[in-house]
Amino acid sequence: MNDTEEDRNLQPNGKTDKGDTEEDENASNKLKNLSLTESPSTPVSRSQVLARSAVAFNERFPVTEDQVGPQSFVKLKLLGKGDVGKVYLVLLKGTQKLYAMKVLTKEEMIARNKVKRVLTEREILATANHPFIVTMYASFQTANRLYFIMEYCEGGEFFRVLQRQPKKRLKEEAAKFYAAEVVLALEYLHHMGFIYRDLKPENILMRGDGHIALTDFDLSKQAHPVSPRVVEQSSSLLEKIKNSFGNKRQKKHKLDIVDSEPVLPYATNSFVGTEEYIAPEVIRGVGHSSAVDWWTLGILIHEMIYGTTPFKGSYSDETFSKIISGNIKLREDLPISSECKDIMKKLLKRDPSKRLGHENGASDVKKHPWFHDINFALIRNEKPPIIPKVRDPLDLTQYGPLRDEDKGDDVAALEDFDPADPKNPFRNFNSIRNEEDLSHQY
Repeated sequence: MNDTEEDRNLQPNGKTDKGDTEEDENASNKLKNLSLTESPSTPVSRSQVLARSAVAFNERFPVTEDQVGPQSFVKLKLLGKGDVGKVYLVLLKGTQKLYAMKVLTKEEMIARNKVKRVLTEREILATANHPFIVTMYASFQTANRLYFIMEYCEGGEFFRVLQRQPKKRLKEEAAKFYAAEVVLALEYLHHMGFIYRDLKPENILMRGDGHIALTDFDLSKQAHPVSPRVVEQSSSLLEKIKNSFGNKRQKKHKLDIVDSEPVLPYATNSFVGTEEYIAPEVIRGVGHSSAVDWWTLGILIHEMIYGTTPFKGSYSDETFSKIISGNIKLREDLPISSECKDIMKKLLKRDPSKRLGHENGASDVKKHPWFHDINFALIRNEKPPIIPKVRDPLDLTQYGPLRDEDKGDDVAALEDFDPADPKNPFRNFNSIRNEEDLSHQY
């Protein structure tokens, strides 16, 4: 795959979803008063480092109220940055617990008509309980921002894992393992009544043990869990598509997304996704169902196996043209099994009614011969093909200075603000999964 993550996720305003390297420099220690006073030759145990770090954090950042809020955490590192928010690695004060904190600006969400999306994401994360879906521990808000507190996956984005592989490819058995875990996650979401609609390596996180978890559910949509009927919609969506990309032949791999109400509760006509993963029925402007997730699974398997997506063009119109009518050419020079090629072809059927998974969902996908040696019930207990090599995240000396543009909100969190105000469009946003998960240990 020749394109970079920046190419694939370019926002309409020119921002990217990758980490802001300017904010994440490793030039010096984030908190110099946490450094050990002993000379480098003095042996110091990890437990000593952690104990002193926790004490220093408590002294420097005392918690002034019991309510969980931004003031309860210390930001260590910027993990990612998008067009409407950021994700930080944070430490819960008074503990050695690390989390990923997603911060969104209310003003941006309202201005860009994304209120419903963020509430859908919060609903999914608050109710989901699955080993291959990222865990959310709390969601809260201040007058200006929304916060998700989620598990920190030390292995990072699966996209970066792929980029580090020889020729950006996985061996077939490894690709099968991760595809199987994705199938189980999609199956769970569909049973919850949601279409994921944004499967791609950038939205798959790798935990420290090598297993994966889906993340980013802001594009998910309520849908009937099995075999929804696809309905016709107006051709105006095609105009919206063209307006989103314009006529210029330039790379723009993240859509200027257009949302609209579903025609039926179990079908949707929203135009969403990353262009190389877009299903043909979405481009054509007809209602789409959970079958779009099986199309994106086919694209993902192809990218894991061959190191590139199958319909990538030099510019948006060419990519769309290939998705709608281009031939699927599977390379013959790689030792890929016939079963692997077959599942890709069946997942990438342009007619969603003929696509593998359309009729009986994940049940049909799991029964495909390619997965014959996968024990779906026990896969969580199996050793993954790739175990990420990660530095101990509690080694605080690795974090450089962080320019925190949201710091003022920590103060705002302590001021009078009623999230239940009827005028607040996010009044149902706050939630805590388990108070013990976010308990302070003083």
